Amino acid sequence: MAFTETDQQIANVAAGLALDAVEAAGHGHPGTAVALAPVAHLLFSHHLKHDPANPTWPGRDRFVLSCGHASMLLYAQLHLSGYPLTLDDLKQFRKAESQTPGHPEYGHTPGVEMTTGPLGQGLATAVGMAWAQQHLARRYDPTEPVSPLLSHVYVIASDGDLEEGVTSEASSFAGLHQISNLTVIYDDNQISIDGDARASFNEDTAARYRSYGWDCVTIGLLNSGAVDIQALDNALTKARNSAKPTLIALRTAIAYPSPNMTGMASTHGSPMGATEVAATKSALGLDPALFFQIPESAIKHQQQMILRGAKLKTKHDMQMKNYQEREPHLSAQYLNLSNLDLSNVHLPTFDHGSSIATRKSSQQVLEELAKLPQLVGGSADLSESNGVAAKSLELFHGSDETFGSRSGRRILFGIREHAMAAFNNGVALASPLRPFGATFLIFSDYMRPSIRLACLMQLPVVWVFSHDSIGLGEDGPTHQPVEQLWALRAIPGNSVIRPADANETAAAWLEILRRSKPAALVLSRQNLPTITTNPDVAKGAYIVYETTKSPQAIVIATGSELHLAVQAATELAEQNIAVRIVSAPCLEWFDEQDDAYKSSLLTGAPKIAIEAGSAVGWYKYVGSDGKVLSVDHFGASAAPTYLFEKFGITTANLVKQIKALI
Repeated sequence: MAFTETDQQIANVAAGLALDAVEAAGHGHPGTAVALAPVAHLLFSHHLKHDPANPTWPGRDRFVLSCGHASMLLYAQLHLSGYPLTLDDLKQFRKAESQTPGHPEYGHTPGVEMTTGPLGQGLATAVGMAWAQQHLARRYDPTEPVSPLLSHVYVIASDGDLEEGVTSEASSFAGLHQISNLTVIYDDNQISIDGDARASFNEDTAARYRSYGWDCVTIGLLNSGAVDIQALDNALTKARNSAKPTLIALRTAIAYPSPNMTGMASTHGSPMGATEVAATKSALGLDPALFFQIPESAIKHQQQMILRGAKLKTKHDMQMKNYQEREPHLSAQYLNLSNLDLSNVHLPTFDHGSSIATRKSSQQVLEELAKLPQLVGGSADLSESNGVAAKSLELFHGSDETFGSRSGRRILFGIREHAMAAFNNGVALASPLRPFGATFLIFSDYMRPSIRLACLMQLPVVWVFSHDSIGLGEDGPTHQPVEQLWALRAIPGNSVIRPADANETAAAWLEILRRSKPAALVLSRQNLPTITTNPDVAKGAYIVYETTKSPQAIVIATGSELHLAVQAATELAEQNIAVRIVSAPCLEWFDEQDDAYKSSLLTGAPKIAIEAGSAVGWYKYVGSDGKVLSVDHFGASAAPTYLFEKFGITTANLVKQIKALI
């Protein structure tokens, strides 16, 4: 459809709303929201398959504003498209408790597909979104090239997004695997907060993306300074039918058509001022004296967009009906994906006294969990080491079947921890699939921004972190995590589970899936003795050992240190010293329990915690008069047994410390 004069008028209204909202707030990012108003209007009105009356309709396309600081660009479109976002909501932009926060927030504002703001995360997450849709279509409608299960993902990204390393990783992955239902509009305005972006970012971006395996289109500015909207329209239409992901490098002028501030870096993150706002409104054909103006044409446009959405949904409903008739068995499986049924999962049990690394027992558990059709995921080039090389999960490869199937569920992410984490967020956002990603615990630092966003959005993503301590051994301090456990525990909404043996590992996996929230499963490299039977992992902590006498000391242990604690308690019992041992695989789940349960575990005696990592947060549990056996310094390159002895993480030292505590 041609971009008409009416389209331009509605786009100008959107630009005016952005100007007024930022001015009313006294802060914000007006330049991009004004310059890209025609771009967003073209997307929402002519290309994006969406239904404003049903923001979570599964058949919709997804739009991600990767440059989330330009949030008014999105909010204006949502309002003008008829989403349940009112003019009063726009007037409350960036104010407390409003529906229009400074950066888009998933689950808060109708029509927002993900929380964006940290640059690069939106584009990288969109790769996972697009993969999930493509995967579902290939798996459950394999004979139909234009399946109703396959929707498109659109992204608007800035210079800053493309400068961030996470987008390089994700874009490389997307090109390699031909994730073709992904289109990125790169806002090439050559402006950053520091001024001319070419001072720090002056590469041939299109050439880089072509080398990744993307289709690339470069669109220049019109002589007027306006966006070449017709060329963009053509490029978007072509991208929809491409066999590759598409990058559209769109040259723009920030704040256009502002008479005095077009192209100025100051418009990136500050209000333009009442005088320039009025002048820009005049240039847009709006009344400079009116604020938050919605002319009759905009109201009519809202109604048209609601009707358009209803028609698109009706058409899709018919396509889904045809799909169910065409593929009755596959469609039934597809429609049942939203029901995660754990009742038929029969996890392996491990004999008391056996010895196995929790990364290895986790792999045995994963082989059983692979029966769940929702489970997808992989590792950042460490599949065997992490224990996620489940043979029951077919390998995925999007472009070369010698490496894997296009509908496979186990992904070789390559050494791309950043992208893996963001990708899995996208899978969780855009589908009922349950993604996991694995690497060494030390490399969780590379993934932290995406983990944080997953916790903000409360996505059911599982991170599998093996090689959890100085037990890693000879690889030395660069690979031995010390502060990472408490760094992960510090993220609100995250659950960190460090199982002590194989049975706790199995129970942890089941509880993680049952809860459907973010979780980090932390596993040992070295073998650990199986000392638990039917562990109560769901409560986060429980009593593993105590004598009939009232305890004189309480030891809290996690992971590989639990068996040391039990050994210490056994030795002390022979000396008539009663010690209670509490296994605490997940402190976050323990914190959820009522006071009576917590008290039943941790009151009545002085407490000592033992964990082969930093002591940072343990005093919350042991009290200021308690003790912590920890590793509060970097490790060393040596055998694990030597390191545990050297750093005092031993039964003998624990016995000594318990006696001193008593």
